[in-house]
Amino acid sequence: MSSTKFILGLFDDPDVMMHGIDKLQKNSVPIYDVYTPMPIHGIEAKLGIKDSRLGYAAFLFGCLGGTTIFSLVCYFLVYDWPMNIGGKPHFAVPDFIPVTFEWSVLFASFGMAFTFFYSTHLFPGRAPRVMDLRATNDRFVIAIDAKTDVPHDDITNILKEAGAVEIKHNDRKYVSYE
Repeated sequence: MSSTKFILGLFDDPDVMMHGIDKLQKNSVPIYDVYTPMPIHGIEAKLGIKDSRLGYAAFLFGCLGGTTIFSLVCYFLVYDWPMNIGGKPHFAVPDFIPVTFEWSVLFASFGMAFTFFYSTHLFPGRAPRVMDLRATNDRFVIAIDAKTDVPHDDITNILKEAGAVEIKHNDRKYVSYE
């Protein structure tokens, strides 16, 4: 058995690559991932990728930030150090709205960023996971797990028929920049 982990089909045109995805799916070849130098409309639906749940995390972090600052402001300005400013009541909710909104946005943005980094394993100092470096410049790459039941020659022929300009049998999981 070979040490090949991935079979990469490199395309120079996004439409040809989308046709390649169709051909692979028609022949029941499971696609590991697709790497492109730019966003391609409709590729998520074609690959069966579900919508992100990042919006739910943003909402929860926003609620956490709003609750946190509203509780702190109420404690500080109502119970701990109440001040009589112009005869207004101590618990003046309209005065708390701007800072509550700002903290909600702050918590939502930072929470969403940290959640995204955690879910995609993008940590400082981590080596980037790139199958082929040209996928960041001018090539569209379809990565197929080599451990599939479909013979490698059949996958290679399907990629050639689909218009791949190059086919690589990658023996490493990811290419490093070093």
